[in-house]
Amino acid sequence: MIINRVVAISNRRWFVWLLLASPLTVMTKQYIDGDIYYGEYLHATGEFSVRLLIITMAVTPLCLAWPAKAWTSWLRRNRRYFGVATFVYAVPHLVAYIAKVGTLAGLLQGAVEPGMWTGWLALLLFLPPALTSNAASVRRLGKRWAILHRLVYVAAIFTFLHWLLVAFDAIPALIHAAILFILEGYRIRQSTENRRA
Repeated sequence: MIINRVVAISNRRWFVWLLLASPLTVMTKQYIDGDIYYGEYLHATGEFSVRLLIITMAVTPLCLAWPAKAWTSWLRRNRRYFGVATFVYAVPHLVAYIAKVGTLAGLLQGAVEPGMWTGWLALLLFLPPALTSNAASVRRLGKRWAILHRLVYVAAIFTFLHWLLVAFDAIPALIHAAILFILEGYRIRQSTENRRA
């Protein structure tokens, strides 16, 4: 009875958004209150965004590996929310950076650096999928919806390039990239085998 209740709550939209929004709410409050510094906030929001991106892109390979599990079904049902949250976490990451630079001239000067323009491009590529991650867009766009959402793969490449280029320590970025590479490699292999079968 209790388990059924917990499962029912976990499937509610408000619960998923509460789960996704809680870390950002806590981090932002800590940053505003001065409990964490600019660099810590920038790193935390960026890293959370990347981890949510990995979860979003991992849904298909995880479902291929464990097709009959309740947790993979839950991830599949809520994949769009994780995708939108990826973009949502990137927004305060950007806002904190803009506020720190403070001037348009400074932003333009920094934008030509590889570490910066890769981040800007990744964010722009994430924007169309984030705005169309709803049922109305799926109905309106039809087959074009899936094509549009393939931008996420390109955005992921530029996201990791941005992280690698601006990081003081590249190892965490490489670890995250390796996890996603392995998962996507498994997805491609399984999809190929399924088509052959």
